[in-house]
Amino acid sequence: MESFLIDHGLLSLFLLSLLAATLLPMGSEWLLVTLILQGFSVTQVVVVATLGNVLGAFVTYGIGIWGSGLLMEKILRVDEKQSARAMALYQRYGTASLLFAWLPIIGDPLCLVAGILRLQPLLFLVLVSIGKFGRYAFIAMLTSAHV
Repeated sequence: MESFLIDHGLLSLFLLSLLAATLLPMGSEWLLVTLILQGFSVTQVVVVATLGNVLGAFVTYGIGIWGSGLLMEKILRVDEKQSARAMALYQRYGTASLLFAWLPIIGDPLCLVAGILRLQPLLFLVLVSIGKFGRYAFIAMLTSAHV
């Protein structure tokens, strides 16, 4: 029974992390912290959250490649102002700006712009993964220090 709860908790974290990076205006950090406080493996929790969030970023990247304006505005809720801000950041800092794809408000548009500009998928994966892993690892480290 306990292993089911562990698997269920990690599955919930994966799904929440994925959705937080795509459709829903919510965060997954609260569940990451909760699971650590409940004794889940910090490594597992960080890896699962990162995988879910990176997969969600790839969905947004795919919408940039293949999506229409309707998908971008209705599903991702990325308006012209957010897109313009993301494009300006992307043009100013280049692909390195994807290290900040974890940021609220600007992260999804950065992934969208990367798709629109047809950034090489492997480069996208590496940069987004570094940023998202770093965020979750930092939160986990802070949480573990207080347990």
